[in-house]
Amino acid sequence: MKRIHVAAAVVRCADGLVLIAKRPLDKHQGGLWEFPGGKVEAGEAVETALARELLEELGIGVTAARPLIQVRHDYPDKHVLLDVWEVSAFSGEPHGAEGQPLAWVAPARLSDYAFPAANRPIVAAARLPDRYLITPDDASPRQLLDGLARALDAGIRLLQLRAPSLSDADYRALATDALALCAGRAQLMLKGPLEWASGFPAAGWQLTAEQLRRHAGQARPLPAGQWLAASCHDAEELAMATALGVDFVTLSPVLATPTHPEACPLGWPRVTELLQGFNQPAFVLGGMTPAHLPDAWRAGAQGVAAIRALWPAEPA
Repeated sequence: MKRIHVAAAVVRCADGLVLIAKRPLDKHQGGLWEFPGGKVEAGEAVETALARELLEELGIGVTAARPLIQVRHDYPDKHVLLDVWEVSAFSGEPHGAEGQPLAWVAPARLSDYAFPAANRPIVAAARLPDRYLITPDDASPRQLLDGLARALDAGIRLLQLRAPSLSDADYRALATDALALCAGRAQLMLKGPLEWASGFPAAGWQLTAEQLRRHAGQARPLPAGQWLAASCHDAEELAMATALGVDFVTLSPVLATPTHPEACPLGWPRVTELLQGFNQPAFVLGGMTPAHLPDAWRAGAQGVAAIRALWPAEPA
């Protein structure tokens, strides 16, 4: 079967809502919701196809867009490559130019809508930010909570509470305080034994590579509504993460870092190669700063993960 190349858009308005459209009943996957877009013609650039389709379908002109995620999905009757871009600015007022119903949806509510199976990673990517803050391990619980508060005020919306030097009891107490701090403002990811996860239903869980390997071949260990991520370093671990049904991963190390001088960096060409066949959102980690975001997007990543580069400095 031939693979169909489709350009699709996560169209986001100024207040963060995402535009979705309902597929006509007489089309493939009819009646389900989708992200607007259409087929890329032979020899056509993806950006050109995206702009053409959005003008035809929604009556808008794209003025700012960037790559978000590529998803390859095999249906029984067709192979599809979804080339998804985030459209952050446009001219005109979107309307269903072909009679299709439209809806502006808060990212957190996207999972309430029925999408084709191939759209599941796109829903995750549309809900995730482009920066993933990991807390430093040389801070006290009070310093961590103060830093998290500053990070939230600075606009960070995805955080991992990493505190390996704390006892289990102290970490769990800190996690409770951090969750209260993040409530309604950001998604907090925790680390530790998966048995703890049921006691923190509002938190997501970041699996270590060791945990990922231990759970390989098993069913997803968390319910679908609870974020599950994994720390990956190579193609084998990315494949394990896919099979386990994670929502996103971190991929590291991209560049050399002083905290892990023994680790061999992947480099951008290898990161690009690894992510080309990976269908879930991925944050690249290791020597990353916000200045690396364009490189991360070009490589196929959701964004950057970092400790020091995203951790806010203490006030003078």
